[in-house]
Amino acid sequence: MQYIVLAALLSACVLADVQPQYYSFSDEVGSGNGFPYSLKGQGKITAVRVWDVYGNYIAAFQFCYGYIWSPVVGRQYGLPQEMKLHDDESIIQISGKYSHFVQSVVFTTTKGRTLHAGQPSGKSFNMYAPVNSMSQLVAFSGRYQGYITSFQAHWGIPPSNSTALY
Repeated sequence: MQYIVLAALLSACVLADVQPQYYSFSDEVGSGNGFPYSLKGQGKITAVRVWDVYGNYIAAFQFCYGYIWSPVVGRQYGLPQEMKLHDDESIIQISGKYSHFVQSVVFTTTKGRTLHAGQPSGKSFNMYAPVNSMSQLVAFSGRYQGYITSFQAHWGIPPSNSTALY
């Protein structure tokens, strides 16, 4: 029940800034234990950071919207892996593996570039922007308990007045 309420609230928040006819979200992957989080900003995502623990569990995420970095969710452990997106590039696919924690994640862009983090073991997942060819990652939500235990991707088209500033 709590998950449904959280998803409904987050969807309403995302829809306020994204063209509703193009909005969709991927099913949550992972155990879903711990504290809820939501990463969302103004405009399009211009960079992503991922922390992992010894190349194994995904420890934390952070997204940059324009010039503004979101809060870090999870635990910063060592140095992050980072991918800066080009002005005409966006994230259109997220894949990886999970068990109790998210074990690995791969972010793929419209230019075919990827950011890999973690260790690929566990159950596989693959999320992509299915609604419209212009859709892209606009928000990210889930749960963490020290490390990331779950997440789901929110897809849409950022408002046309938002541009990449990074």
